[in-house]
Amino acid sequence: MGKDLAENSLKAREVFDKVDQICGKPISRLCFEGPMAELTLTDNLQPAITAVSLALLALLQEEGLQPDVSAGHSLGEYPALVASGVISAEDALSLVHERGRLMQREADLHPGGMVAVIGLAIHQVEDIVLSAKAKGIISIANHNSEQQVVLTGEKEALSAASKMVKEYGGKAIPLKVSGAWHSELMRGAVGEFREFMDPIPFFPPSSIMLFNATASSEKDPEAIKDIMASQLVNRVRWYEIMKNMLAEGVEVFAEVGPKNVLAGLLKKTAPKQSGIKIYNVDSLSSLKEFVASI
Repeated sequence: MGKDLAENSLKAREVFDKVDQICGKPISRLCFEGPMAELTLTDNLQPAITAVSLALLALLQEEGLQPDVSAGHSLGEYPALVASGVISAEDALSLVHERGRLMQREADLHPGGMVAVIGLAIHQVEDIVLSAKAKGIISIANHNSEQQVVLTGEKEALSAASKMVKEYGGKAIPLKVSGAWHSELMRGAVGEFREFMDPIPFFPPSSIMLFNATASSEKDPEAIKDIMASQLVNRVRWYEIMKNMLAEGVEVFAEVGPKNVLAGLLKKTAPKQSGIKIYNVDSLSSLKEFVASI
């Protein structure tokens, strides 16, 4: 991923060079060549995905495009912070490098997993979580769409919750992840990550940004640091964010970065005949198509 960007744009190449320098290892080579098993280790994958997203963002900015509203799903909040003027691209790469290191450390210390729940409403899943807590640590990691919710926590609690999901008439799908992201099992990383942020300059957003933990905006830089640290253990309120964007009249959405998962979730969330336009910007060719279209 991102190889076409690096080969055709000096600005993109600078982003990949910077991520290699910050991480002290060839993240760009893993992006372009793999192997997949090494790329998908959390402490490699977080800076890798962020680098691709930031390279695409740099090219969009080079075309004179700026967002009116930004949001990012979990890790994607860091490129969104750059898009909204809160932090620099270089600082975003430093933050996700440290974030990935801390999360992998906590995952090794406190093993857990994640399960996608399909076909149940959020209040039903919340009831299941309350019951499953008798078996261990468990919570909602992501509320992705009306009937797509991801659970996170200890294996025994997730197993109990999965049985209840089936009894409610939903589907429970174990996810291939190396840790229980957005759960209390990550609590040990929060304070350390917040301290890491202290010397990094955060600025008031130059455009609206909606945050995962609150589904609302925030202007105070210190409050934003607190939100980003607590994001490690808080729910990603993606469905609420998309509903808020639609309610505020956003008409053009561009998913910037690898794959098109968020575009698919938005299509499930937006009312039929809404007239909104959804674009994927994940390569040089799709970026050019997006710029030409708008």
